[in-house]
Amino acid sequence: MTDPKWYTIKEAAKYLSIGEPTLYRWMRDGKITVRKIGDSTRFLQEDLDAFVKVIPSDKNLGELRRRCPSCKNETLVKGSLQSTGKNYFTPEKSKFWTFKDSNVATQALMCSHCGSISLFGDTQKLATLRTDAED
Repeated sequence: MTDPKWYTIKEAAKYLSIGEPTLYRWMRDGKITVRKIGDSTRFLQEDLDAFVKVIPSDKNLGELRRRCPSCKNETLVKGSLQSTGKNYFTPEKSKFWTFKDSNVATQALMCSHCGSISLFGDTQKLATLRTDAED
C-alpha cells in the first residue's frame, strides 16, 4: 500500500479543474468529503475521485463490459458466479401477470489482473418484467 495523497483546498480545486469558490460552496453544502487536521482543511485523493460521478452514454455501455471497474485492465474472463446453483436477479416490483419467469440471468466477468468480479444482467428481459409506472 502507498501513503494516502492529501490535497489542500487550492490543490483539490486544481485537481478537480474547478475554482476554489466552487469547492468552498460544495464544502458548505456538504456535497464533498472534507478532512480536518487541526485547523487545516484537507482532502484525500480517494474522496476527490469518489466525488467525480461517471455517467456513461449509451454508446459507452459496451466499453464498460470490456474493462475492469477496479483496475481498468482489459483482460476479463467470462464465467458464471455460482453458489448452490445459478444466481439470478429478480426485480423487487414486476408485472403481476406474466407467462415468463421473473428471474433475470446474470453474466459474470472476472478480471485476470486483480480478481474483481462484475455482474451484468439482461436489461431487455428486465424491461419486459417491469411495470410501466417504474423507471
